Amino acid sequence: MLPILLLLLLTGIWFALPHLPGLLGFAKEETGAPEALPPSAFRSSGAASGHGASAAFDGFNNRYWAVRETGDGAGEYLECDFAQPVRTLKMVVFSGTSARKDEFLTQARPARITVVLTSKDGKETRRTIPLKDQAGQQTFDTRGTDIVRVRLTVDSAFGTGKGRRVAVAEVEFFGHRS
Repeated sequence: MLPILLLLLLTGIWFALPHLPGLLGFAKEETGAPEALPPSAFRSSGAASGHGASAAFDGFNNRYWAVRETGDGAGEYLECDFAQPVRTLKMVVFSGTSARKDEFLTQARPARITVVLTSKDGKETRRTIPLKDQAGQQTFDTRGTDIVRVRLTVDSAFGTGKGRRVAVAEVEFFGHRS
């Protein structure tokens, strides 16, 4: 009986060997700390003078991207590319003009955004995210594999009105390099 059990165990190991790297990588991803994934290129549908798309991805939450026209900002977007495909886990958004409460309310802020993750094979994953009207970071799960591009589109906004533009202070991604 023991030789048969050993033979079955060895056969199972033999067939499992090709799958072990994937399983170990999955375990590392689920237990390892995510790393920052800065984008290599960024653009937007438009921007107010001095508040281009790069300000939303520069690592500082005291500079901001703002839409070019006043109004509700619906349909305006930020988009970024990664130099190599990444596995995204989380996204951090600082809405408004700053993480500081006294500066946060000076412009309009996104209330709801649609996030589109595009993988290297062109497959898109969409997720609508409601944001709170508060200063500081807001963290969201944005799981995606082999992601090369992310687009954040403003669906609605808080604090819109005459002379007020929708603003985003910072967007950061965390996960693992593929």
